[in-house]
Amino acid sequence: MRDAWRLAFGTFTALPVRHPGHVDRSVLGRAMLLAPLTTAPSALVWLGLGVASSRGWAPAAVTAVLALVVTALASRALHLDGLADLADGLTSGHDPARSLAVMRRGDTGPAGAAAVVLALLLDSACLAVLFTSTRGAILAVVALAASRLACAVCAREGIRSARPDGLGQGVAGTVARASLIGLVVLAASVAALVGAGVPGGQTGVPRWATALAGGAVVLCAAGAALVTRRHAVRRLGGITGDVIGAALEIALSAGLVTAAVVVTALPHP
Repeated sequence: MRDAWRLAFGTFTALPVRHPGHVDRSVLGRAMLLAPLTTAPSALVWLGLGVASSRGWAPAAVTAVLALVVTALASRALHLDGLADLADGLTSGHDPARSLAVMRRGDTGPAGAAAVVLALLLDSACLAVLFTSTRGAILAVVALAASRLACAVCAREGIRSARPDGLGQGVAGTVARASLIGLVVLAASVAALVGAGVPGGQTGVPRWATALAGGAVVLCAAGAALVTRRHAVRRLGGITGDVIGAALEIALSAGLVTAAVVVTALPHP
């Protein structure tokens, strides 16, 4: 388990960690399951920015952008790069070999640039809404953690790698279906419990409403990752590291949109 922790944090964050002593498919699978916990440092920053904004200490639009900057730095912008590469690959044509070649080049084309810009604009707009209240800030953090479920979703057993090398080849098929389902259920349950602990205050919002909101954010994020993975597998024949990164970013946007819609619909003081 120690090797899985080191591999998870070493892969998905810029934090300096020791190299795992042993890596096999079991360790790789556990690292994919632990991915949501690697958001802890960024989540603390998000929560602090959200509280500062909700109390009027800083503009919500500014803290929203700062939150995204912190997340990009914490992950070395690895996931945004995956989103750009997948967008370029999928728009280059319907031939899997050509798409994979375009994705491997690493340079960003018009489709990739547009995908990254639009995703960041959407995330920023959602965070500007969410950071106006403590409830919204908590749901934003839930969306951030839930987006990392994409790692286990893409690494589920039965999913092949599109290439004979790279991150996709290492993690493809390493997560059992039962483990994936259990992880999603656990994440949704924890999010619901966290939501239930948020007091309604002057808004009169019942705790069960916020609890349902937390669970919905997790399920929408996981669903978006699933749709992305299925489309990528259909077009490319399997997953790659870029597919995982893209699924993660799309899951984050889906979770934040869900959270923003819920917060907007709930009563305000």
